[in-house]
Amino acid sequence: MIQAFGLTSNPRKGLAPAVDDVSFEAHAGQVTALLGAADAGKTTALRLMLELQQGRGVTYFRGRPLHRIAHPSREVGVLLGDVPGHPARTVRGHLRMLCAAAGVPVRRADEVLEVVGLVSLRDERIGTLSLGMDRRLGLACALLADPHTLVLDEPAEGLTTRESHWLYGTLRAHAAQGGTVLFTTADPKEAACTADRVVTLDRGRLVADQHAADFARTRLRPRVAVRSPHAARLAALLTKEARTAHRSVEVVREGGNRLSVYGSSCADVGETAFRHGVLVHQLADETGDMGPGAGVSASPDTQRQSPEAPQPQESPAQQEHERQDEAQDQEQSQEPPAQQEPHNPQHPAPLTPLAASTSLPPPISVRPAPSPLRPLRYELRRATGISTLFLTGAAVLVVSVVTALVLARIGHTPQERLLAAWPRELPLPPAALGAGLLGALAFGDEFRHPALAADRGTVPRRLGLLAAKLLVAAATALVLAVLTVGCDAEVLYLFYGRELAEVPADWLPRGASWIGLVVGCAWAGVLAAGVFRSTTAGLAAVVCVPVLVVPLVQRLLEGPSVRAATGWPMRLREVLLSQWPFGGERYVAAAARMVAQPVGGALTLSLTALLCAYLFMTVRSRVR
Repeated sequence: MIQAFGLTSNPRKGLAPAVDDVSFEAHAGQVTALLGAADAGKTTALRLMLELQQGRGVTYFRGRPLHRIAHPSREVGVLLGDVPGHPARTVRGHLRMLCAAAGVPVRRADEVLEVVGLVSLRDERIGTLSLGMDRRLGLACALLADPHTLVLDEPAEGLTTRESHWLYGTLRAHAAQGGTVLFTTADPKEAACTADRVVTLDRGRLVADQHAADFARTRLRPRVAVRSPHAARLAALLTKEARTAHRSVEVVREGGNRLSVYGSSCADVGETAFRHGVLVHQLADETGDMGPGAGVSASPDTQRQSPEAPQPQESPAQQEHERQDEAQDQEQSQEPPAQQEPHNPQHPAPLTPLAASTSLPPPISVRPAPSPLRPLRYELRRATGISTLFLTGAAVLVVSVVTALVLARIGHTPQERLLAAWPRELPLPPAALGAGLLGALAFGDEFRHPALAADRGTVPRRLGLLAAKLLVAAATALVLAVLTVGCDAEVLYLFYGRELAEVPADWLPRGASWIGLVVGCAWAGVLAAGVFRSTTAGLAAVVCVPVLVVPLVQRLLEGPSVRAATGWPMRLREVLLSQWPFGGERYVAAAARMVAQPVGGALTLSLTALLCAYLFMTVRSRVR
């Protein structure tokens, strides 16, 4: 169950808090609706419960706050707005990435796709999905880790009546299996028909917490829903007869060919229509909202029928238009055929029948101990699931080859800079800039498309995730560095012969320095994007190392305050000589020489500062 106590958002300047001291409970085995108008604070309340927004109060999910749960995605399934996935990622690829993040088997993605009816769209991009398909994918993401609790914000907004029935049927099936369901809505009738309990918010405050039956009795009232091509004439007749019989009957035009009749019955309305020869297409008992005074504004096209002034009859053109609308409604209400046609990207796939869509994926058993490979699997799927990695790598190779050819044509470029395509006028070679960009995207995409939002904050501050990103960034940078030198050497040999493509004699220390530079730039991009929550900031931090930090380090090393440090690499080698048998001191000395270089020292200082900042933010978020 969910227990929310004293939820209060931080107030903005001159404004009252969006949520002020809200407390309620959502019990297991029931569907709870959080009802309110557009500015009632429903979404803010959910974000406070999920610890995605700063404020006061506490929320317990089966007795524990979210930050005390080891794997929040296995306890709470969340759908807030659109699916927070990269638009270029496929439906199946997005779910498989989340499978790796949640530590569930990869076959779980296919199971939830079958439940929500998206099997035929599994290879489609997220950015091409319609609103209804996006909602289905969002529910699939929420059900992926087999959570006990579902928290959804306006899940049926923009959906058709049929898709809304499917959605609420799935939520009802989840609650029937003992789960807890909490969703927000602005429609009182929808809340009364689909929920077991209704919690009403008004301007950030709790105004009612009722069972659905009590809510319907106090907030809603019965009405007769009528649809007729002669709605205006029937409304005038009903009003005239009610006035003659001194009965309290209210007729409301709902737009088009629909009427809502309050204070009457289906029998009375049907008899009136029969006596006057008015064709009726729909006649049903429903429950309607009490009106704008109850907290939900009326529709702009709603008009209340005046007893003294009957509405004029509709023109033949308007009646024909209403008949066409009715025909479209009847076509939409029909069930789709059992056999589906082959998928065509130009046309949307048919929906799953309602009878089969209310089932849930089978329960899964997940080991409580996290595996160290799960963050690595997630990062690999995240990096390779879109074409950004491959396009960036191809662009870096092309720019490096062109730059190497231009430098060879101009001449007066050292061999090591020629193979690395690093002109003296540029602070960093293209390979280092590309590695830094890919490293910045590793965390930058998490903030732009927060697929891990339910796991604690916008992006979880976990060292396992950081280690996976650093490892994948280092592997990508290593491949990029080797391919850059290899491609440059082959192209130089092809155009200018063996002389410019020869490898220097001291290739080992220079190669280690080159790889260290590219990998260090990639790590700087990862750490800076994680600290500053932006891809642009991550790339800027990479460029700042040679532009700002290197001159600062050179100035410090040349100052009189560091004269005592002269010759410290040799002394370091003498100290560590006895501790590294079999010639291991050579590698230590090579690393010391690399760090002693201005770029290496500046990069080391930058990485150390960014890593300390990231660790500080991690510890701070856990303590808070």
